[in-house]
Amino acid sequence: MIPYAAGVIVPLALTLMVQKSKKGKKRGVVVDVGGEPGYAIRNHRFTDPVTSHWEDISTLPELFEISCKAHSDRFFLGTRKLISREIETSEDGKTFEKLHLGDYEWLTFAKTLEAVCDFASGLVQIGHKTEERVAIFADTREEWFISLQGCFRRNVTVVTIYSSLGEEALCHSLNETEVTTVICGNKELKKLMDIGQQLETVKRVICMDDEFPSDVNSTWTATSFANVQKLGRENPVDPNFPLSADVAVIMYTSGSTGLPKGVMMTHGNVLATVSAVMTIVPDLGKRDIYMAYLPLAHILELAAESVMATIGSAIGYGSPLTLTDTSNKIKKGTKGDVTALKPTIMTAVPAILDRVRDGVRKKVDAKGGFPKKLFEFAYARRLSAVNGSWFGAWGLEKLLWDLLVFGKIRAVLGGQIRYLLSGGAPLSGDTQRFINICVGAPIGQGYGLTETCAGGTFSEFDDTSVGRVGAPLPCSFVKLVDWAEGGYLTGDTPMPRGEIVIGGSNITLGYFKNEEKTKEVYMVDEKGMRWFYTGDVGRFHPDGCLEIIDRKKDIVKLQHGEYVSLGKVEAALSISPYVENIMVHADSFYSYCVALVVASQQTLESWASKQGIDFTSFEELCTKEQAVKEVYASLVKAAKQSRLEKFEIPAKIKLLASPWTPESGLVTAALKLKRDVIKREFSEDLTKLYAS
Repeated sequence: MIPYAAGVIVPLALTLMVQKSKKGKKRGVVVDVGGEPGYAIRNHRFTDPVTSHWEDISTLPELFEISCKAHSDRFFLGTRKLISREIETSEDGKTFEKLHLGDYEWLTFAKTLEAVCDFASGLVQIGHKTEERVAIFADTREEWFISLQGCFRRNVTVVTIYSSLGEEALCHSLNETEVTTVICGNKELKKLMDIGQQLETVKRVICMDDEFPSDVNSTWTATSFANVQKLGRENPVDPNFPLSADVAVIMYTSGSTGLPKGVMMTHGNVLATVSAVMTIVPDLGKRDIYMAYLPLAHILELAAESVMATIGSAIGYGSPLTLTDTSNKIKKGTKGDVTALKPTIMTAVPAILDRVRDGVRKKVDAKGGFPKKLFEFAYARRLSAVNGSWFGAWGLEKLLWDLLVFGKIRAVLGGQIRYLLSGGAPLSGDTQRFINICVGAPIGQGYGLTETCAGGTFSEFDDTSVGRVGAPLPCSFVKLVDWAEGGYLTGDTPMPRGEIVIGGSNITLGYFKNEEKTKEVYMVDEKGMRWFYTGDVGRFHPDGCLEIIDRKKDIVKLQHGEYVSLGKVEAALSISPYVENIMVHADSFYSYCVALVVASQQTLESWASKQGIDFTSFEELCTKEQAVKEVYASLVKAAKQSRLEKFEIPAKIKLLASPWTPESGLVTAALKLKRDVIKREFSEDLTKLYAS
């Protein structure tokens, strides 16, 4: 009896002690700063913002060369061999490209440095001058990374452009920065050719693929990536390393409102973020394997790959369309990227993690019966433990559920994930817990923007709370300033609230050729620190961790004076299994809001079949009154779970059948809503919702 009691009481006491120590831990501390008065927090371990983790290293090409020499024989960049490309035709006559991909083929660090040096020298041989700018306009792949490092080695500023960007925004980005050389893939080259007459300064095009159209614009010099490397190999040129203050990248935002803006990042800005992240993620090292599939034109991915290159990790390249065994472009019966690579670390935006959660839930619901009940029981037991209860599933019981229930789910992402990094938007608590349990890995949730070079805040490894984005990164100070109009004040209780302002060595120079907009949101204080006003609203918890609670631009005042935070409502409603995507719309002339809902085809069709509802297409199903009522009831349920006010719950909804993708222009490459574009596209539907 005594050993049994000890077996219960001792672990329980230890659990309570650990919980108490975590609860009392200070992750961020108050700091005195200049500029506009507010409530400022710094990382608890660093009194001043970090600029570089390494002595005598102040630029990215210096860091890259040292890393390549230190890890010369280790695998670095991996790409899957294309075995075959097939076209499949569905029953309704639509055609789909399916790929059969082989194993990863690797370049070592030494071979990668050699490829970078060759490309850098090749740029000189084709006539590109240091003072001219290069644009990289392509999907994420190893040639993208090699091109970037090659340009850095010659102190050439790189303009990064999303491959999904529309013609108008593409023209704007290339012309505004006066790009002379564009590096792209075959697919992107065709887009360039369509707008060739509108491009004012482009002289050279380097295609990452060996085969490219022969009828390229006659005023351009077109060559392959491999040929540029060959020229450089035969005619090597000494490097021309930049200074810390030199502009490394002009990164064009994805343009959620209007034309994209070019953010000017120095080598020092990026190095500060890389240095800070290395102090936060635990045990980063040579044994890690990173899955690269997000756009490298996004600062989150660029910073992540820069970190992996620095620590000697392997980077395997993939794409969202080939990521898993069931991805759209993967031939049935062949491996997706994560299955072939078995990564230990991945980066994801919340929209992708939401899809993983929804995909698992849909499969569980489809099985029904005992398997569904077993999953729900196992999940509830683990959720209890993750939330800190001793009476949840720990020890042997945890291992049992991992073996019986969660092992198959983990295999979807390769089975070896030990850490996930989430950024780009707030992650819902529901999704965070779901991924924690089902994937079996902690999620480091970060907050940053292109303008802050992805730096801002990051949750520490042992912080298991949800809904927060952590304490300030070591490179940043984070300050809240009063936003009286919205009712958010730093003097609020129990927590200070206000607009989030980020300062530090990671704050970028501003917007390219847009001094007016730069002056609106950037500020240098009397102490010389540079600050960026984010437009986001947050509050600080007692331990110094930040929580994002609103967005200034997303708040609409209704007819009777209530304020509706559109983003907050959308995040709450998106947990409905019927929601693929959603945009809430509010009009100050009305006392209620409405919503456009992109319905989940699999979930809604499954429900309709069980109800015996006849339909000939998904588009028809979305117009049926029974379907609208079912989805609406699910939204109301989700709203109540999130404790939304009555006026925050959309009074009417419109179901949409077609998904919102970056290619449709309705969401950004990071899958954020383009509100203005969506409102224009569906203006008639929104008018009808208010008129009916």
